[in-house]
Amino acid sequence: MIQREFEPKLVTVLREGYSRRQFVRDVAAGIQVGIVALPLSLALAIASGVRPEQGLFTAVVAGFLISALGGSRVQVGGPTGAFIVLVYGIVQTHGYDGLAVATMMAGVLMVLMGFARLGNVIKFVPYPVVVGFTSGIAIIIAVSQLRDLLGLDMDAVPVEFVEKIRAYAESLDSVNLWALAVGVGTVAFLRYWPRVNPRIPAPLLALVLATAGAWALHLPVETIGDRFGAIPHMLPSPDLPSVGYADVRALFPSAIAIALLASIESLLSAVVADGMIGGRHRSNMELVAQGVANVASPIFGGIPATGAIARTALNVRSGGRTPVAGMVHALTVLAILFALAPLAVLIPMAALAGVLFMVAYHMSEWRMFVKLFRSPKSDILVMVTTFLLTVLVDLVVALQVGIVLAAFLFMRRMAELSEAAYVKDMLSEGEGLDPKMAEPLPHGVEVFQVHGTLFFGAASKFKDAMRRVEKPPRVLILRLREVLAIDATGLRALEDVLDKARADGTQVLMTGVQAQPRSVLARSGILEQVGEENVVPDFRRAVERARSIVGAPAE
Repeated sequence: MIQREFEPKLVTVLREGYSRRQFVRDVAAGIQVGIVALPLSLALAIASGVRPEQGLFTAVVAGFLISALGGSRVQVGGPTGAFIVLVYGIVQTHGYDGLAVATMMAGVLMVLMGFARLGNVIKFVPYPVVVGFTSGIAIIIAVSQLRDLLGLDMDAVPVEFVEKIRAYAESLDSVNLWALAVGVGTVAFLRYWPRVNPRIPAPLLALVLATAGAWALHLPVETIGDRFGAIPHMLPSPDLPSVGYADVRALFPSAIAIALLASIESLLSAVVADGMIGGRHRSNMELVAQGVANVASPIFGGIPATGAIARTALNVRSGGRTPVAGMVHALTVLAILFALAPLAVLIPMAALAGVLFMVAYHMSEWRMFVKLFRSPKSDILVMVTTFLLTVLVDLVVALQVGIVLAAFLFMRRMAELSEAAYVKDMLSEGEGLDPKMAEPLPHGVEVFQVHGTLFFGAASKFKDAMRRVEKPPRVLILRLREVLAIDATGLRALEDVLDKARADGTQVLMTGVQAQPRSVLARSGILEQVGEENVVPDFRRAVERARSIVGAPAE
């Protein structure tokens, strides 16, 4: 029996009852989102280094599957700006077949991640990492569009950011003022039209006006047809890419990056949608659906896809409340592809560049980028490092370094919160203790107290503090009531203490052992070494046990 956790929301909606009234609302919302997705899909595909129609194929195939199989009621999927940098780099190095293989491998990884119930783990990617690489991607997208926005006469644009800037500078004498006017006009229209009439999709209307104006006035600007030729008006036949084993190995890091990026963005979009409709998505089923979509998309000539936050939000605002709206969005793009593909060749490249400039602006999160500079220095370091690596090196490297750096800084912060010291050291430093600790200790008894998680980051602090005793005591009381968790390195540190105690003739007592540490200590055999009679629930009983060992009279 399939667990509810892996039940698509579409099945849930149909089982609960689906009204005709909601169907009408979903269809209307899906048509509106599909109209908006059309120009974005064209622009995102071109910016990613593939043909424009491949963005439409992605919106149709992946968009339909993400909604039909997903764990969110209102998620809308398709190509997004977050993939532009990554996809462009893969295409330039390995061609489209390489991108198709990397995307399909990423899809398989996402399916495995979903069934392994890693949906909630993905949410723990540090926010400074997300802001850093998102802002970096936005900068790269904006800069990559300068060629078309300025109408520069260039055969090819370098992949590297610095080389790209240098190539633009060398070609500035070929600026096409008509293209610049179309591009800037498109940006201005997209910026201000929503204030005039937010119901009419600004991206589509901007492209229609720019195309009509350029065609009517015979403006000397490059169009989609000039660069790519005709656009097919139907989906291609299914086809599997052909690459060798060596290529698969070389593409695996890129597949991991696509899987991570798609997982993060799709689940972030689902969380935003939950807040808008007051619902709750199934994160693991969402990962499975995203994975299936990314396996299927390249088979029909598509590119990587994920949940699109802007299109999902538009779906909700338009009245969409079930996966049917997302499915209708995909069918709308397909219908437009059938009917209007021949007209798409007339769209000026400068107008598409203007659309992508606004995509980059909305992606940049520059307000949050600036706001995070008021955060702890470690978070600022993570964000800036991720941002610079994204822009100047590589998105894959940026993700890996950002996550690892954030993890190391978090572990250091946790280690700083952990304390381990002999009681007399703590008293000499003026630290407050539990009133029970004020009880006088028999001669030859020492008390060692640990606060915080005893993990590998804090184990060295524990061992350093243990070395401070001048003379081995007859009884050592380890007070562990403030220790909520112990890992393998912490266990090793305790074993070292027991080995030294055994060599010195010291009896070790443990007091206040919590549930998780007790379970770990029992499995490792440490409780057996210490002896059940020497593991007591509270400090007072530990002192009584210590008196009986050293032969001191009871108080």
